Amino acid sequence: MSRPAATATDPVPVVEAALGAVGRFDRPDLQARLRHTRARLLDDRVRVLVVGEFKQGKSMLLNALVGAPVCPTFDDVATAVPTVVRHAETVSATLVRLRAGSEERVDVGVDLLPEHVCEQGNPGNRAGWDRAEVALPRAVLAGGLELVDTPGVGGLHSVHGAATMAALPSADAVLLVSDASQEYTAPELEFLGHAASVCPHVACVLTKTDLYPQWRRIAELDRGHLETAGWRAPIFPVSSTLRLHAVHSHDAEANAESGFPELVTYLRRRVLGQADRLTRRGTVHDVLAVTGQLVGGLQAERAAQQDPQVAQDLVRSLTTAKEHAAALKERSARWQVTLNDGVADLNADIDHDLRVRLREIVRIAEDELGECGDPTGTWDQFSGWVEQEVATAASANFLWATQRVRDLAQLVANHFSDDRDQLLPALRDTPPEGLRSVRTMTLQAGGELSLGNKLLTGLKGGYMGMLMFGMIGTFVGFASLINPLGVGAGLVMGGKTLRDERKRVVTKRQGEARTAVRRYVDDITFQASKDSRDRLRAVQRDLRDHFTEQAEQLKRSLQESVTAAERAVQASRSEAETRCKEIATELERLDVVRRQARGLLPAPTTTVAAGAAQEVSAR
Repeated sequence: MSRPAATATDPVPVVEAALGAVGRFDRPDLQARLRHTRARLLDDRVRVLVVGEFKQGKSMLLNALVGAPVCPTFDDVATAVPTVVRHAETVSATLVRLRAGSEERVDVGVDLLPEHVCEQGNPGNRAGWDRAEVALPRAVLAGGLELVDTPGVGGLHSVHGAATMAALPSADAVLLVSDASQEYTAPELEFLGHAASVCPHVACVLTKTDLYPQWRRIAELDRGHLETAGWRAPIFPVSSTLRLHAVHSHDAEANAESGFPELVTYLRRRVLGQADRLTRRGTVHDVLAVTGQLVGGLQAERAAQQDPQVAQDLVRSLTTAKEHAAALKERSARWQVTLNDGVADLNADIDHDLRVRLREIVRIAEDELGECGDPTGTWDQFSGWVEQEVATAASANFLWATQRVRDLAQLVANHFSDDRDQLLPALRDTPPEGLRSVRTMTLQAGGELSLGNKLLTGLKGGYMGMLMFGMIGTFVGFASLINPLGVGAGLVMGGKTLRDERKRVVTKRQGEARTAVRRYVDDITFQASKDSRDRLRAVQRDLRDHFTEQAEQLKRSLQESVTAAERAVQASRSEAETRCKEIATELERLDVVRRQARGLLPAPTTTVAAGAAQEVSAR
């Protein structure tokens, strides 16, 4: 799937030409690097998350963007399953479920989609669908745009909101949807802060402007909140209803009034355009780096062929450079030390941050249980709150870890290469799936005092009271044990015994509830810590393998240059002349490829700056 080109040159043919040029050399390592670049170009989608609170018009906004009812919209129910909308030549709908690390895909009719992705047909996503995928031919999607309609049930502080927050690092852009009925709430502003910290592009969409005449005032208030927070996120006031009417009636004036042209322009120029520029810069970097290694070797060999007197100096300088490249592969190399120490520090910091967040939740939950009395009646609401807070804490920890991982990766890249032009591999930003395996909190039913138990408990206490105080009554003049003093004391003692038994049962239930909370949080801590360690180990291996491969490629190129220079010293004059002609031909071919690669960028830049490398790695 190709994006609209920012320049006249398509990057894929340039990579193909580079592969052809490199194929004349015995360098499978460089060919593998270019094939990876080509694969990245052919399968490079721009993912845009559409997020927001409950019933803010997210699904309607997405439908209006593509001009088709791909996401179900109802007045009384909401989205339960994320819906991914992408381009295809034919219309299709697929439900995806993750099982044992593999995907189960079920094709369904587009008209049957509401039965699976809405709360009405699939309450609480009891079917366990991971997402729904809808493909349709639309021009706005043709450049690789992938829109994701996310659940908003219960607000951005719900479990769905936590899952959406955890998906932020994998997004290229985020659209925060809020209707024009009120200004931004605290959860919305908090979510914007999280999105701005890990996502390249964040924009705000103010929906339902056709329903609220005061939408301009709300937009100004929202802009004030963004300026106060220091976020430069544009706000697009839109009317999805008016846009759909314009699409169906081909009314250009209504379409302009809906506000959607500005939003579509933003998506195509800023989001798609920036992604295209970053992809092109990455392609230019890879092509120039690969061909540059070959050019350096050929130039060294040509210099030795033309002037054997300088060959020895050339061999010495190349040997020194080769030894430096070999040293980059050693565990004592600076970038290796930085990577190992950084991952160790991250493991400790991330685990500590997670435990601090979860311990605070346990403390608040235990205080709440101590004040609420019998937890049985409110257990569903209480357990839902705990699960929601834990999911939010785990997602916040994941976002913070993502920021730290990206900073570490850039630091390692800087230590690997002094010129700081290294592009990073795609870092793993997939939200952890292990939390799904944790069992929900349960409080065992039972312990209720039945009518018979209440009677027996009351009689037991009453009997003891009547016996003790009845005997005292005989000393003050009553003729028998059954006397007014004994009967009164029995009633009082029976009531007290019954109250004490009820209090004991409530205290026992509170203890069981506290145990259930601690057990649940311990399970979450265990699983989240393991997911975090696994992710960091995977990132460590990815970075280690990436830079080790770069060092190996550089070492091999320099070794071949040394060998060629040494061979040139022993070559005859006729052999040297023939070889110089061959080298000139190869250099010309490589120069053509390098000129084509530079042509991918609008500016006449021959090297990729460190800022561009950092932007590419952030994606």
